[in-house]
Amino acid sequence: MISAVLVFNNSGQPRLTKFYTQLDTAVQQRLISEIFTLVANRSPSSCNFLPLPPLLAPSKSSTVTVASTTPTDTPTLVTYRHYATLYFIVISTSTESPLALLDLIQVFVEALDRLFENVCELDLIFHFETLHAVLGEMIVGGVVIETGLEKVVRGVREQGKIVRRTGNTAARTAGLGGGILGGFGMRGVG
Repeated sequence: MISAVLVFNNSGQPRLTKFYTQLDTAVQQRLISEIFTLVANRSPSSCNFLPLPPLLAPSKSSTVTVASTTPTDTPTLVTYRHYATLYFIVISTSTESPLALLDLIQVFVEALDRLFENVCELDLIFHFETLHAVLGEMIVGGVVIETGLEKVVRGVREQGKIVRRTGNTAARTAGLGGGILGGFGMRGVG
């Protein structure tokens, strides 16, 4: 199960925080800060998976009545991708496949790129309703329900959540490296 989806810029400013588990606001704020610090300090050649900080990770002193091989609903894993100016982060339980989560992030970013026609950070700021609509097409209640790119894009378009840009789009994206996917390509586990 997915516990949270977070999107940060390179400065640590949250652009999306969607929690699927109930947490106090203070715990959410600490978690956001700790996760950004962990992810931002990793080298680009590092693995895209890391253990959850102790803030939400299960304590070793807690008594477990179920066999230790049974997966729990306690979040334990952070999976992330870094595209240009943004970090896309998923917090999940051990029942989710880390590689499937990387694919989920990839489809999320590709859907945004198709909907905004070369998405950039400003699109996420000014059109957050589209960002939430894409996420809502893919994840409901912490469960992944759709990873088909065409179905996600079609579902958001049918909702009418797309806002078309006006003016000079080349000038808007030029300051951000040509969009999130600009120069990075769509292959690999970056």
